[in-house]
Amino acid sequence: MDLRILTEPQRGADYPTLLRVARHAEQLGFDGFFRSDHYLKVAPGAALPGPTDAWITLAGLARETSRITLGTMMTASTFRLPGVLAVQVAQVDQMSGGRIELGLGAGWFEREHLAYGIPFPTARFDRLEEQLEILTGMWDTPGGELFQYEGQHYRLVDCPALPKPVRGRVPVLIGGRGARRTPALAARFADEFNVPFGSPEDTGDQFRRVREAAEAAGRDPRTLVYSAALTVCVGRDGAEVTRRAAAIDRDEADLRATGLAGTPDEVLKTLDRYRAAGASRIYLQILDLADLGQLDLIADQVATQLP
Repeated sequence: MDLRILTEPQRGADYPTLLRVARHAEQLGFDGFFRSDHYLKVAPGAALPGPTDAWITLAGLARETSRITLGTMMTASTFRLPGVLAVQVAQVDQMSGGRIELGLGAGWFEREHLAYGIPFPTARFDRLEEQLEILTGMWDTPGGELFQYEGQHYRLVDCPALPKPVRGRVPVLIGGRGARRTPALAARFADEFNVPFGSPEDTGDQFRRVREAAEAAGRDPRTLVYSAALTVCVGRDGAEVTRRAAAIDRDEADLRATGLAGTPDEVLKTLDRYRAAGASRIYLQILDLADLGQLDLIADQVATQLP
């Protein structure tokens, strides 16, 4: 089971902080460092010193790390035009030497769009589908050929479809709990499907829907990676778990019920339940970016015990 770090910079984190966590995660052997893509805090709190841009952050990290996979969970398709996003992602992938993955979602947080003057359109899921068609279409266009696209929401004429990612195409992550359209979209476009903050039972049910959608589309379901994202609160003992829950202003009982909380032994038992549900990768949502000791503990007493 792969373990990746997921950060929420909209809670308040500047670039030096994110760089420190990414480098530490890389040194500890974690498989990936991902960040959300928000311009406004989602939860209450000061959120100082303010927002950072996901792809500018990843461009910096691409040059200042060497091994760890980097990506978004999830970039909002409302934030960027698809042709421009394809250029940005491919360029950052080149800067990283081919270590970028793109999580892409429809966008949902209307208030941050209002705060920064970003249009918040209707039919966002339809737009997401067209964005995925454009991104993958541009990356798959042979060198020297032009890409054309005519959709309901986007039109590209004589696009050079450059630059290209290092591996030809950047792996795409799609996630969510929608019962019909989300699994169908994953079956068409995703290299990985993620269920965010769900119980093992709900996560397993959604994985089943995606596998069924893949089979219906004529795709081998085993060609997808199945992952889950969980809020983390790990301590050497109960007192340390309580302290860390308080530091992120979360209810400890709720974290134990819906997240990945407890001592290393307790966390390993929870991970076994997600593995049984079909997850081969876990994104550890770290909310206190100053607490590098928690990463040390997970690397030493959780990651080393995973099969």
